[in-house]
Amino acid sequence: MSALVTADELADLLARGEVKVLDVQYNLRGTPGPELYAAAHLPGAAHLDLDTALAGPPGVRGRHPLPDPAVLEQALRRCGVDDDDEVVVYDQATSLASGRAWWVLRWAGHPQVRVLDGGLAAWRAADLPVTADVPTPAPGTLTVRPGSVPLLDAGGAAEMARQGVLLDARAAERYRGETEPIDKVAGHVPGSVNLPMADLLAPDGRFLPPDEVRRRAAAAGVHRDTPVGTSCGSGVTAAQLALALHTAGIDAIPYVGSWSEWIEDPSRPVERGDHRV
Repeated sequence: MSALVTADELADLLARGEVKVLDVQYNLRGTPGPELYAAAHLPGAAHLDLDTALAGPPGVRGRHPLPDPAVLEQALRRCGVDDDDEVVVYDQATSLASGRAWWVLRWAGHPQVRVLDGGLAAWRAADLPVTADVPTPAPGTLTVRPGSVPLLDAGGAAEMARQGVLLDARAAERYRGETEPIDKVAGHVPGSVNLPMADLLAPDGRFLPPDEVRRRAAAAGVHRDTPVGTSCGSGVTAAQLALALHTAGIDAIPYVGSWSEWIEDPSRPVERGDHRV
C-alpha cells in the first residue's frame, strides 16, 4: 500500500469510517499549528502538535529531538488513536510536518499510517469541506513501542556519509554554508550530499512522481542497494525526505538530530561548499 493517499481517496475512506485523521499543520516560523488548526481543518480531525508531541524539548540533541514515548503515547491517545487504527496525517500542503508524523508513528510501532498528498490545500482543491469545529474523540488505547524503525545518531550519520549516501534536504545555500538563518553554525556534515527537499515537490506541494524522485536521487548518488540516510536542520525535513524517497521505493534512515545536534559538539567537523558525488 502506498504511503500516500489522495483527497478523493481519503474522503471515501472517511465516509466508510475506515481511518482516523490527524491534523499536523505546522510552521517553523509564522502562524503556529494550533492556530492554523483552529481556523480550518478536516471534519473529525484532531490536532497533533509537532513541537510538543512529535518532538522533545530542544537542547543538545537538536531542535526537534525524538519525543518522550510516554508523551507521544498520551498525545495520540488524546486524539483517539487505537492500536488497530488506520491513520492518515496531513499538514498545509507540502507534507513537511506530516512526513515527520508519518516517520514518528512508524518509529513508535504504528505502521498503519499514510499521508494526504498535498495536504489541506489538496483537500480544498477537491472542493471537500473543512470546519473549525473541534472533535472530542473517546480516549484511544494505542501503545507506543519506540525503536520500531531505525534511526541515525551523530556517529551513524558520519558513517553513512562515508559508507553510503547521507542526503541533506536543506536549501543549497544553507547546505553550502553561505547562509544560516536558524542554527548558530553554518555548513553540513562532512561527506553529505545536497538534495533539497523542494526539488522533490510539485508547485502545489504534492510529491513528484516516483520515477522522477528516483532520477533525482540517482543524480545525488543513490543507486540500487545504496545505504541512504537523510539530514536537514532539525530532523523534520529529514523525515519528509525519507517519505519522498519511500514513495519511490527507496528506504532511508533519518538523522533525527540533524545539523542542529551535530553542531552542539564543537569537536565534530564542519564542511562548507559543495560535496561532489
